Amino acid sequence: MKKVITVFSLSAALVATSCVSKKKFLAVEADLQNTKSSLQKTTVAKEELEAKFAKIEARVADYNTKINSLKASNDEQMVMVEDLAVISSNTKKKMNETLAKVDATKLAGAKTLKDSMNLAVSHNLKNSLDDKLKGDSEDVSVDIDNTVVMISIADDMLFKSGSYRVSNKANEVLEKLAKVINSEPSLEVMIEGHTDSRTISTPALEDNWDLSVKRATSITRLLQKKYDVDPSKLIASGRSSYKPLVENDTEENMAINRRTRIVLLPNLDKFFSMLSAN
Repeated sequence: MKKVITVFSLSAALVATSCVSKKKFLAVEADLQNTKSSLQKTTVAKEELEAKFAKIEARVADYNTKINSLKASNDEQMVMVEDLAVISSNTKKKMNETLAKVDATKLAGAKTLKDSMNLAVSHNLKNSLDDKLKGDSEDVSVDIDNTVVMISIADDMLFKSGSYRVSNKANEVLEKLAKVINSEPSLEVMIEGHTDSRTISTPALEDNWDLSVKRATSITRLLQKKYDVDPSKLIASGRSSYKPLVENDTEENMAINRRTRIVLLPNLDKFFSMLSAN
């Protein structure tokens, strides 16, 4: 009987121990599930925060782009130039920087913004030509007159006496000149032939009018055919002997008056259209 009681007690103890262990297991399992659930919620929250942060970063980037765009727009703000077109603030700033280098007496003659722009373009062209033609300084002069660039080339550099055939000596200076003309889409170019006052009459030439015009057209054709200058930009004219620089009273003075003058005319309509397109 005693043995039976002992075995029963041991069995009860084992059952009690088993029950306690199962409760602990269930509690631990519940904690595990809670932890997994919390972790899952944390992961979802983290992903949501990352998505929100990405949106914020995108908005900041968008704002920065707009700010930079507004800054650029301010730099490129258009300024009306009379009734012709508009130019950007940057272009106007560069124009003013150029005008600061222009001779004060010439600048005083610029009464309007159009005049100032013309003068700035002419000044830059003159400097460009001076750089390219400095090796020909004795035969070539470059000046600004009434806000256009005037290039005078001595007769003996371009033609033989009484002839309108262009000399090979002219190739270098005409090539340099063509590079300047071709680099500036806004230019129109007038080539003027000038003679001295001595009369001329040959089978090929009727008079000084004839000579001056044929010299101008010879230069014009050469610029077009040899140096690829757009012919729509070219104007050929002859002035005969009626625009002398000095009196035709000595051989030296007559040599001065025999010249070809090339006038660079910035076409402001085209120039402003080109600026507006950039």
